[in-house]
Amino acid sequence: KIIINLNVNFSTEILSAGWYKGKNFWSFNIGLRTDIGANLTKNMFTFLNEMETVEENWRNSNYDISGQQLNINAYTEIGLGLSRQINSRLTVGARVKALLGIGNMELKLNRVAMSANLPSDQQINQWSSESYWNSMTPSQAAQAAQELKDKFNNYHANLTVGAELKSSFKGLELQEEEGKDYVTDFDFDSGKLGIAGYGFGIDLGASYKILDNLTVSASVLDLGFISWSKSSTKIASANPDPIDIKGSTYANMVDPNNPNTVMNAVNQLQNDAQGYMDRVTNGDVLDYDMLQLEVSDAKESRKSRLASTLVLGAEYGFFNNKLAVGVLSTTRFVQPDALTELTFSANYRPKSWFNVALSYSAIQSAGKSFGLGLKLGPLFVGTDYMFLGKNSNSVNGFVGVSIPLGGRKASKEG
Repeated sequence: KIIINLNVNFSTEILSAGWYKGKNFWSFNIGLRTDIGANLTKNMFTFLNEMETVEENWRNSNYDISGQQLNINAYTEIGLGLSRQINSRLTVGARVKALLGIGNMELKLNRVAMSANLPSDQQINQWSSESYWNSMTPSQAAQAAQELKDKFNNYHANLTVGAELKSSFKGLELQEEEGKDYVTDFDFDSGKLGIAGYGFGIDLGASYKILDNLTVSASVLDLGFISWSKSSTKIASANPDPIDIKGSTYANMVDPNNPNTVMNAVNQLQNDAQGYMDRVTNGDVLDYDMLQLEVSDAKESRKSRLASTLVLGAEYGFFNNKLAVGVLSTTRFVQPDALTELTFSANYRPKSWFNVALSYSAIQSAGKSFGLGLKLGPLFVGTDYMFLGKNSNSVNGFVGVSIPLGGRKASKEG
């Protein structure tokens, strides 16, 4: 089974500041973070592509879209950081963060499989018509009924569903239509938006100059968790009775010498098959009627971990450190699966107000992506994964402005 991993990460700094106090550099930030991850199989894209085609396709279909997963985590972070140069070679730093949970959702389609071989509407209408059988002699009708009975044994329709949903959002309601005991819609009331949970996070990092022009570094970012309140948590699961239509059931109803039994069997098959068709042909990506998620009360609060990141790097400088080359390994422990990247870079920094960097990322972009960064005074723009058309597997960009406050920290030599 071909698995396609999708990850989207948004990070917005609302406010950030930094200042020196003695030998320490302090920093403060308030930011918004959203991490979205999904595991999708190739079968899912085939299913979505064909689900709105003519209905007859569903009468002769075979889809297995089990194993899909979606994770969403959104929160505000308030961080306080400290960096200290221990000596001329070693610098260490840490940041502690208070986390205000906006929302979290986890959806798993553990088992969703369907297959069918059913007669067309045209065939159903023909076989259930009295005029069709009356147009034949008794011997012809008996022969046609026997042939139809043999066909019935090959007909079938099966649907099996197993899914679970865990959601912690203030203002999110899982609605049920009157007469239905499962979720039929999601309703979000922005007026009820609020803090759905609280958490804690920490960043740790260090850099060490092995040689005057060779520096190595390591950091672990976003170690932490968010605890989501019981009152904001909704739990829903789906294990409805499977649909299991067997053609032999209708074949046993047929007496070849009695056309009425054929018409009764055909009508019964049509009625039962319509229930299957109603479940699978709604046309929505999240088909409530097919899944039939039933809401249950959350018995306790739930926790979600942050998408932690491990970063290892090395940089070698030339020409009094105006030109440098480096390598960076990044592993993000996102949901559902971790992502690893290896990036090579070259940096040219002739002046403190002018820097330019070029990078090449080898893994997530399938070796087809370059990055470019530029610092011009207080403005910096760049991309880790430059968009190169439809063959780009990953795209990333950033832009920012840095406004210094106060004087420059004096060097030891000054």
